[in-house]
Amino acid sequence: MELQAREGRLIAAAGLGRVLVATAVPVERDAVAKAFGGFSPGSGDEALGVPGSSGATAHGRLDVIDAGVGPALAAASTASALTAAALQGTPYDLVVSAGIGGGFQPEAPVGALVVADEIVAADLGAETPDGFLSVTELGFGTVRHHPPEDLVRRVADAAGARTGAVLTVSTVTGTAARATALRERHPTALAEAMEGFGVAEAAGAHGVPVLEIRAISNPVGPRDRAAWRIGDALAALTEGFGKLVPVLEGWNRHDQ
Repeated sequence: MELQAREGRLIAAAGLGRVLVATAVPVERDAVAKAFGGFSPGSGDEALGVPGSSGATAHGRLDVIDAGVGPALAAASTASALTAAALQGTPYDLVVSAGIGGGFQPEAPVGALVVADEIVAADLGAETPDGFLSVTELGFGTVRHHPPEDLVRRVADAAGARTGAVLTVSTVTGTAARATALRERHPTALAEAMEGFGVAEAAGAHGVPVLEIRAISNPVGPRDRAAWRIGDALAALTEGFGKLVPVLEGWNRHDQ
């Protein structure tokens, strides 16, 4: 892809639509940005509608923000960026929730890349004497978002990633019992993280397709910091995003 510098940003000469990547924290943001040649810290904060986020960055038509930890803050930050872009007359064509996360073993080992074919709010609901009931089962809304199937397949093929459900949780799993319970409720789950559903809710409210991409840093289960491989996961995130430009260039949401 031919890139040219203009006003402190890289403007894509090819036909890539505008993409917003929402990570939780700066190290994840930096890992994504590294795949596109780095960034200028703080550039684009006002334009991206994320005040106070010194990590708001711009890469051609791909913008990267650190949206915050947890589904609520991630949703608010993503919605702000989407609204700002729409008001400027340059709306986004795709939103990607990206970062590291826990992997359900053995299907998603540490260092693997996972692309969500379902983004699921796994703990949004109510505990009952008969077990957990989701918000959907309670009749109050949805707990699932489905990324475009064709795009999921293309991204997974290009990045060498696994596909499956990625669970969004407000409390990270720290016991074997909870890991087992989540897998029983969500047998196709490969990973858990804390922001995907919030990002997806914001994207859905704006009518924009969403993806979630996670690099596995640790097994889902008993909390064991000695088993975390955050550096390896961040490297996998960079490598994966480095392979996605041709896929994004060739995908048009309006053809779906």
